Amino acid sequence: MIDISKIVENARKAQTAWADLSLAKRLELMRDISKIFKASKDKIAELSTKEMGMPIDEAQADVDSGLDYLNWYIDNAEKFLSPEVTFESDKEIHKIFYEPKGVVASIIPWNFPFSNVIWQGFQNLIVGNAVIMKHSEYVPNTSKFIADLMAKSKLPKDVFTMIFGDGEAGKKLAAQDINMICFTGSTKVGEYLYKQAAEKFIPCLMELGGSAAGIVFADADIDSTVENIFANRFYNAGQVCDGLKRLIVHESIFDIVVEKLVNFCKSKSDQVGALVSKKQLQLAIDQLDDAKQKGAKIICGGNLPTPTILINVSNDMRVWNQETFAPILPIVKFKTFDQAIKLANDTEYGLGGYIYTTCNETFEKAARLLKTGMVAMNGLTYLLPQNPFGGYKKSGLGRSHGRHGFHELCNIKVVAFEK
Repeated sequence: MIDISKIVENARKAQTAWADLSLAKRLELMRDISKIFKASKDKIAELSTKEMGMPIDEAQADVDSGLDYLNWYIDNAEKFLSPEVTFESDKEIHKIFYEPKGVVASIIPWNFPFSNVIWQGFQNLIVGNAVIMKHSEYVPNTSKFIADLMAKSKLPKDVFTMIFGDGEAGKKLAAQDINMICFTGSTKVGEYLYKQAAEKFIPCLMELGGSAAGIVFADADIDSTVENIFANRFYNAGQVCDGLKRLIVHESIFDIVVEKLVNFCKSKSDQVGALVSKKQLQLAIDQLDDAKQKGAKIICGGNLPTPTILINVSNDMRVWNQETFAPILPIVKFKTFDQAIKLANDTEYGLGGYIYTTCNETFEKAARLLKTGMVAMNGLTYLLPQNPFGGYKKSGLGRSHGRHGFHELCNIKVVAFEK
């Protein structure tokens, strides 16, 4: 059995020396790790496919995306972590310094086995934090392989440690003498960890559940919209936190959008992989059964993980008011702009949002009114390493990536100097 308290003790000792290294030296070590990961791309992707059912092309894309983020962090860290002058006169100068938090407990899920490691681990390492990461028990071989690659690098011992186990291991890690909790996962677990952090009076960075709406206005380009809806809902078998999970279509084009989407799904159904576990499959089946019992009509699929589309959906159904982490898409119609916004915001979550229209004015107004952390127009994506990632309401706390992501992981110190 692993001794988590000893791991934390070792990480604290290692973190002091790690933080004392220059940023340039830390970045040099990160570049070395990036090269190691790139050389092992095929093996990482193969393990991801075997363990969670992600199609191999999606698994390879996960590694490519993670490396893009890592390399962006490396290339831009100096710009965002260097001291900033906030005031200067002939007698004095004031500067902001970005200093590491210390030892960070990082708990990540299985849905993007490689990218999740990068997203939570590497901005932390770059700013000078030590990271103890608990990866999901659903991808043990993938996470161990990544940890072994890290161990082969020149990274100092105990600066990054991967621990293994189920949720109990995560609870034990969060209970230790740590300086910050970073968590990606369900809102329920996030609420528990938030209470743990409050008792310690330490900060949290949390990326939690999502139930993003897609709004299709009457003037949308239907063919390109249908293609984008498929990608945003059914990629990774629907196991995407900010994926499009509820579709809201103007009544004037409702029938044609539904018809084209059903046909598109049928033509692409062999491109959708498996769900990660029997537990995840059963949850999705239960949500689908609840919808059927309450009057929803299945017009495509139904035998998960086949892409499944529902109409006659009401807001008391679990597929509407819960997060569906599976290839299920409920579709409702709207008549007025205000009704569309009300339906989109009818959720405790607020992570992503998707708006389909050829009118910039309509998009800008809708984007402003959606209670979400991120919104995309038509076929665009907000998923770029320079963009902060995070949500409103019960979708999380804080932001990852970009300038904001670096600063979330730092203590910010103001120093006033005499000249």
